[in-house]
Amino acid sequence: MFELKPISPEAIPSAMEKAERYRLLNEPWQAESICRDIVAREPDNQEALIALLLSITDQFKSEGGKRVNDAKEVLGELRGDYEKAYYEGIIWERRATAILHRQGPGSGPVIYGRLREAMECYERAEELRPPGNDSARLRWNTCARIIMDHSEIEPDDQRPPPTLLE
Repeated sequence: MFELKPISPEAIPSAMEKAERYRLLNEPWQAESICRDIVAREPDNQEALIALLLSITDQFKSEGGKRVNDAKEVLGELRGDYEKAYYEGIIWERRATAILHRQGPGSGPVIYGRLREAMECYERAEELRPPGNDSARLRWNTCARIIMDHSEIEPDDQRPPPTLLE
């Protein structure tokens, strides 16, 4: 229908700033669009890919699980093992918190499973982290606090482990 207009290479730094601003303004769809323009120009731009993944996961609360595959696709484009583990944890954690905000009946075990998967990803990332980077520990602690603060979030030993596609 439309042919998208490419951005110039010189515009990428200011486009990244705009994408971050739109994320902060809680307009992740705008940030996603800008990141897609950057990645169209520079497919291996890791900063833009991470911002794209985050802008997609920002939409989990409003769009439900249908955006998980989009985030997982971007995850596959990340280069570093630390980044892959850390941002996979972000996907699991944000999926869990999106379900938590909807509070459907019987969702406690589902939330628990996704948070535990996030915590396992953060543990892998922690082993690979650069010196002085405790981001994975901070995220792990957040997941633990969510579980401890919500009595309805508990394991269901009868349920198989979740997959990112759920």
